[in-house]
Amino acid sequence: MSKLRVHCFSVSLDGYSAGPDQDLANPLGVGGLAVFGWQFGTRSHQQMHGGEGGTTGFDDDMVRQGFEGIGAWILGRNMFGPVRGPWPDESWKGWWGENPVYHTPVFVLTHHARAPITMQGGTTFHFVTDGIHAALARAKEAADGKDVRLGGGVSTMRQYLRAGLVDDMHFVISPALIGSGERLFQDLDLPTLGYELKGLTASPGATHVKIGKRVP
Repeated sequence: MSKLRVHCFSVSLDGYSAGPDQDLANPLGVGGLAVFGWQFGTRSHQQMHGGEGGTTGFDDDMVRQGFEGIGAWILGRNMFGPVRGPWPDESWKGWWGENPVYHTPVFVLTHHARAPITMQGGTTFHFVTDGIHAALARAKEAADGKDVRLGGGVSTMRQYLRAGLVDDMHFVISPALIGSGERLFQDLDLPTLGYELKGLTASPGATHVKIGKRVP
């Protein structure tokens, strides 16, 4: 059965997964890139963005595994871009250029309808206006038996966690302090929602935490 998975979603030491004031120059908010800095030098990350070299080891393994067995993605609108409100035109097609890293159907949560966008490499962005459950149903159908990866951002992640819809989670405690922004776990009672700690591994760049649904 298709699962909804989280991979490589990072949290700073002071609890933030994105900085404030997202714009074109700051896709993850001011200071937010530092939270995900542990993965930028890995070989898998470099290859995804057309680079060469990079580090191997546990951090690299985690980045690579996050793409294995994934048949579709779900993103919040802020993960797609900085545009707010009604779409002013069709010019914005995401942060990633003509060949995004997903290579699957991607379902973007939004309040404003937009026609699908077909990109190079097998990525098609679909815009979902009727909520998180509808997006998950469409993503699972498109995944055709593979799993769905929940990419964020913070607000979207919190909605799916609060609804108890996420099956397996890999969070990364990053050695960074950013001071302000969006907190992932604030006011979320994960044990009451049915989740438990599944594993903890320290790497040279971060601490990796696996959380899943509690076995009855």
